Amino acid sequence: MVAAAQPAVSPNPETLSGARVLVVGGSGFLGGAVIPLLVERGAQVVALARSADAADTVAALGAEVLRGDLDDEAALASVFAESAADSLVFVASLGFGHAPAVVAAAEVAGLTRAVFVSTTGIFTKLPAQSKEVRLAAEETVATSDLRWTIIRPTMIYGGPGDRNMARLLGVLRRSPVFALPGGGDRLQQPVLVDDLAEAVVASLAIDAAVGKSFNVAGPEALSFRVVVETAARALGRRVRLVSIPLAPVRRVVGLYEGRAAKPRLRVEQLDRLEEDKAFDISEAVEVLGYSPRSFSDGITLTAQRCGFIPGSEEP
Repeated sequence: MVAAAQPAVSPNPETLSGARVLVVGGSGFLGGAVIPLLVERGAQVVALARSADAADTVAALGAEVLRGDLDDEAALASVFAESAADSLVFVASLGFGHAPAVVAAAEVAGLTRAVFVSTTGIFTKLPAQSKEVRLAAEETVATSDLRWTIIRPTMIYGGPGDRNMARLLGVLRRSPVFALPGGGDRLQQPVLVDDLAEAVVASLAIDAAVGKSFNVAGPEALSFRVVVETAARALGRRVRLVSIPLAPVRRVVGLYEGRAAKPRLRVEQLDRLEEDKAFDISEAVEVLGYSPRSFSDGITLTAQRCGFIPGSEEP
């Protein structure tokens, strides 16, 4: 059994009782954890949905459906006003340039409290395409009239919908050998989607979170080698790890990326393996009562949810 994490400081669930919260990005992987938690804490949730499939997804999670599209900037303020919400939780990507329109619409519609999910990817030293867009988005939020909070997660994992550890588990199930480009010595600090959702919802309920940005990650940084070894143990697999130089792998992936319509692996992802992605979470712990599960527990839960190992009662 994977035990639930117990927060160091437990936010009062009643603080969201009666709140009406507009969620943007609710049909995505993180939204699938945030909406049920908001409902559980007593909030009335309205979720923006661009498509019929998205509408069905958020409705199944317990949210009232509000049809709208972030690309339709002219209509966004009236759509937000239609929600009759007092708070906004934005869990869609900030990497597509929607922040100015979203902030403006929220201000006009009177959604004074807002939580935005960004990413620790803004700290990369690589020339990532979306970095400047995300930095500009955070600046737009921070200089707005909203009572804002920014949550910056690391790599998110936790089930079939994640594009990170679920894929790693799938590879480890099939192969007795796993290549570690660059040796796998750089640090990672993945965050379980459940723990991230707790931080998002807690930040909405805690006044001390207003006007602050929080890095939200796992409890400790681990080398990629240890991450792979821990994932293999969760599957009950013995996998041989082989270190390989990064340069030839980059060339192969570059060729693949250039030819694939929707590449599942990009050169930028390999380049980020050369960066340490370790972050101080002490402020999230202190202010939000954040208490993430160990990677060992989280990856075991992920393997269960993916159907790779027998499941047990979830937290």
